[in-house]
Amino acid sequence: MKEIELKMQGKIKRLTNKTFKFDERVGEGWFSAVYFLKTREIAEKYKENETVTMQFFQKSHAVLCGTDEVIALIKTFSKNPEELEIHSLEDGDKIKPFETVLTITGPYQNFGFLEGIIDGIFARRTSVATNVYNVVKAARKSGKQKPVIFMGDRDDHFTQQAGDGYAAYIGGSKAQATHAMSEWWGKRGMGTMPHALIQLFEGDIVAASKAYQETYPEDDLVSLVDYNNDVINDSLKVAREFGEYLKAVRLDTSNNIVDQYFCRHPEVMGSFDPRGVNPELIFALRSALDEEGFDHVKIMASGGFTVDRIKEYEEQNVPVDMYGVGSSLLKINIGFTGDNVKLNGSHEAKAGRKFRPNPRLEKV
Repeated sequence: MKEIELKMQGKIKRLTNKTFKFDERVGEGWFSAVYFLKTREIAEKYKENETVTMQFFQKSHAVLCGTDEVIALIKTFSKNPEELEIHSLEDGDKIKPFETVLTITGPYQNFGFLEGIIDGIFARRTSVATNVYNVVKAARKSGKQKPVIFMGDRDDHFTQQAGDGYAAYIGGSKAQATHAMSEWWGKRGMGTMPHALIQLFEGDIVAASKAYQETYPEDDLVSLVDYNNDVINDSLKVAREFGEYLKAVRLDTSNNIVDQYFCRHPEVMGSFDPRGVNPELIFALRSALDEEGFDHVKIMASGGFTVDRIKEYEEQNVPVDMYGVGSSLLKINIGFTGDNVKLNGSHEAKAGRKFRPNPRLEKV
């Protein structure tokens, strides 16, 4: 049983290193800025009995993520972790600018070298969780929550997938492209066909879809329909072939080409950008499917979607049923800062910083 299940059942409070599987070199200082390592040596030599309080914050309205990972990091690699006093918020908490999310009190030399790593964990996890949360929120602007599929596998190094997938889960995306993205929180990756499958069948979307259905008969059939840059005709082809078994079609038209529908209907051109996936193309596709009785076939749109673009689609009531989003969710746009703000229980901090108590913090 995964730790996330034990946590949801109330059997454990936090995820641990059994989930995160940290690189053991963290404890050797391999990933810490050298000046933290030098300060640790000086503290051990000259200030062995001093106690500091370090606090962490950021400067945005955000969805916090990374607390369990940070606490597991501290417990795994700090010296005498049982002697440290830790207070923290929880993953998924909404946070405000400058709100304290974590404090650690103890001898600096026991944990201070982890400061930059903690900042980095919080920055990445909170950025992804917040980006996903904002996209999920935008995808219900029309009044109905549209699923958001996290498709960030090709936009960053593969070693980041488990953590990014967990952060996306905290942000509200329960459908993800790879098994690794679901590793920390328990489900399996999902997906149907890439352009490569259609290429193997020489552009024949019906043949490719039939091969998929025969190989994975238990899956919902979702056909990718932009390979030939003629999404309406290809959508109708697969709809006519598979009828009620076709659950959805996915559009992923490149942003630098114009679908053939607009070449056949130049009369609709002139007041919008016809390149890539666009509202006019989706409206036309929905109309074409409905006219032939395929109103059960859902439409999934992917390719360059951002929170602002999804908001625009939802405000226009564009008939998208699902969004596939990748690179925009992985922007690291929230930075965290760790500061020493107390020395032996009294205020001592660099100019402009001070201890900011937060009654929402829980003792770990």
